[in-house]
Amino acid sequence: MADKTTKVRIRQYEGMFLFGSNAASELNNAIATARGMIEKHGGEILVIKKWDERKLTFEMNKQKRGVYIIAYFKAPTSAIAPIDREVRLSEEVLRALFTDAEHLTLAEMEAVEPQPIIKAEPPAWDRGFGEGGGGGRGGFGGDRGGDRGDRAPRPRKDEPAEAGAAKD
Repeated sequence: MADKTTKVRIRQYEGMFLFGSNAASELNNAIATARGMIEKHGGEILVIKKWDERKLTFEMNKQKRGVYIIAYFKAPTSAIAPIDREVRLSEEVLRALFTDAEHLTLAEMEAVEPQPIIKAEPPAWDRGFGEGGGGGRGGFGGDRGGDRGDRAPRPRKDEPAEAGAAKD
């Protein structure tokens, strides 16, 4: 029989863990939980830290705010599915996302900071009439820009159809 050697592929990953708002007061416990989930399945932590605390877009498990923990780690490719399964079974972690981070250096991982939330301006068609938007049909000038001249006067019923016709 031939020996089948399975080569274990180790890759570098970024894991973003979302904990409930109570993790803000127990930050070390949240970091320890994320670290434990990764190391339990053969992962080696490179960088792990609190990324940010933010208001959630929608309520998850009766939580309105969340604490994000970001972890950069090396792990076998076969370890990501069990880590993700453990996250789903955990009551402490609301969500987690794992992505490939082979392109990042250790200095870039340590320098990661949260980005400010920029509120997007609604498109012109969604603004309504009073805020400078067209709001669909009508509005103030619309898209014509005043390029249309006045309409010619209507011919009267007692006049011939051709206004400039000579009379005999």
